[in-house]
Amino acid sequence: MTLNSVVARVTDRIIERSAPSREAYLDRMRSAKSKGPTRGHLSCSGQAHAYAAAGQDQSRLAEGTSGHLGIVTAYNDMLSAHQPYENYPGIIRNAARLAGGSAQVAGGVPAMCDGVTQGEAGMELSLFSRDVIAMATAVALSHNTFDAALFLGVCDKIVPGLVIGAQTFGHLPALFVPAGPMASGLGNEDKARVRRQYARGEVGREELMAAEMSAYHGPGTCTFYGTANTNQMLMEFMGLHLPGASFVPPDSDLRVAMTQEAARRALSLSALGDAYLPVCDVLDEKAFVNGIVGLNATGGSTNLLIHLIAMARAGGIVLDWQDFSDLSDVTPLLARVYPNGLADVNMFHAAGGLGFLIAQLLDAGLLHSDTRTVAGQGLEAYTRGPVCEQGALTWGDRITESLNPAILRNSEKPFQHTGGLKRLQGALGDAVIKISAVDEKHRLIEAPVRVFDDQNQVKEAFKAGEFTGDVIVVVRFQGPQANGMPELHSLTPILSILQGRGQKVALVTDGRMSGASGKVPAAIHVCPEAADGGVIARLQDGDVLRLDAEAGRLDVLTEGVEGRLAAVDTRAKSAAGCGRELFELFRQNTGPANTGASVF
Repeated sequence: MTLNSVVARVTDRIIERSAPSREAYLDRMRSAKSKGPTRGHLSCSGQAHAYAAAGQDQSRLAEGTSGHLGIVTAYNDMLSAHQPYENYPGIIRNAARLAGGSAQVAGGVPAMCDGVTQGEAGMELSLFSRDVIAMATAVALSHNTFDAALFLGVCDKIVPGLVIGAQTFGHLPALFVPAGPMASGLGNEDKARVRRQYARGEVGREELMAAEMSAYHGPGTCTFYGTANTNQMLMEFMGLHLPGASFVPPDSDLRVAMTQEAARRALSLSALGDAYLPVCDVLDEKAFVNGIVGLNATGGSTNLLIHLIAMARAGGIVLDWQDFSDLSDVTPLLARVYPNGLADVNMFHAAGGLGFLIAQLLDAGLLHSDTRTVAGQGLEAYTRGPVCEQGALTWGDRITESLNPAILRNSEKPFQHTGGLKRLQGALGDAVIKISAVDEKHRLIEAPVRVFDDQNQVKEAFKAGEFTGDVIVVVRFQGPQANGMPELHSLTPILSILQGRGQKVALVTDGRMSGASGKVPAAIHVCPEAADGGVIARLQDGDVLRLDAEAGRLDVLTEGVEGRLAAVDTRAKSAAGCGRELFELFRQNTGPANTGASVF
């Protein structure tokens, strides 16, 4: 199939835009490659320190002729998505030994959950934790004793942080090993309904708690299609997972077999063998374009509009929001997974999942088929599903049919002809919006604003009955420089209630809305942010905005706004409590959202 002309054009301009920084990055990786396996360059004392607790692997490590894997893990047993990783190191070590190699846990990285910290002070550490994870990954691999690396991580900031860290050691092969989703519990729409009832005061905390515990009830990733599961999709589209790995349940025989195969495959990709494939050669411009197409085709998380940019820059590749918007215009929406539908990721996987989706997009000419992947066969290998029979792992035939067209459709009969991610431009600056779940009648709104400096102020105004007409809720001083750019997803029930009453309502913010962005139009990631003197800091109650998601516009209709003095954040500039004081250096040095909101 001939590559779509827009996909080709966007790819070419990314390559041209990135040429100087990409070449400088690859020069660094070539220099690191030329030194060969680094373990042999350590002193005898250094090696002895590294192998002292390696048990039966000590002699093999000292010989230095067999491959050695470094495991970087986000394991903790508080968060369901990462609890399954507890036993992975043992599985990987045993598989590596049987393949003639060895493996050690190189280090751990933090893993926090936006679901736990939603609306709390801890959420102000969330985005910055991505860069902390990247730095922790660098520390883990800095001992220079590994020939390849396995990365164990799933959720919102963890995978992007691990990818950034992996690219710092881009001369090493890297393979990402997922943990899989939890079993389906209370349906996502039923959960959302109870949340709305609680916000209206129709049910109490006991009923709300029961619903939440029924939805989030066991080991594995949350089953809605938020940032965590979007990350897993990306790792397949970008060639860092084994084919079909993303949504295999935890602790199943197939999951164990795939983890064992990940160890074997990582060893085979090291410089000690004949199939050397460093991660710097996997994550090229084409791989990132494939990832953006996957994001659009699945209606994925808006958080990746920040994370993919930061991930790409770690490898010298420069993306911008126009790339996302242009690719969205030609990418059909092929999946309906909550919040863009009623199904969860288990239902999506059962219907044909990523294998069917990738096959459809390849046949439509919307993906680069010739990217290098850890499967070693280009992206076509990712159109087949894994099967474990009597302990043997194989991949089946190409997945050519959807088993549930209400969840997963072919490219000729999509749910929408565009992916639903749009760049917004206008007097407020740059912003983005996800409209894959927004009804067409809600995609254009012109209304007066109510301006807030904190999401709690919005909740108080709602409880006081202040939202009686059409309104665009502006929540500012929520960008990375102000307070670390916390998600504002806890506003979703309130805004949904207003929309349900027949009011025209939208959110405009320099903060994040989350991977669960849904039916209410939300213009997010506004740049420049309020703390950086952006026009959003000059808005006042009653000013009229016009948000046109289809046309990609966010306009101020009230005259004279840009000439006003900018409002000043009413809260203390340096937040304290819940560890926030430790991140003042991040707030002072982070870049804007449209360049990845990174301190690097």
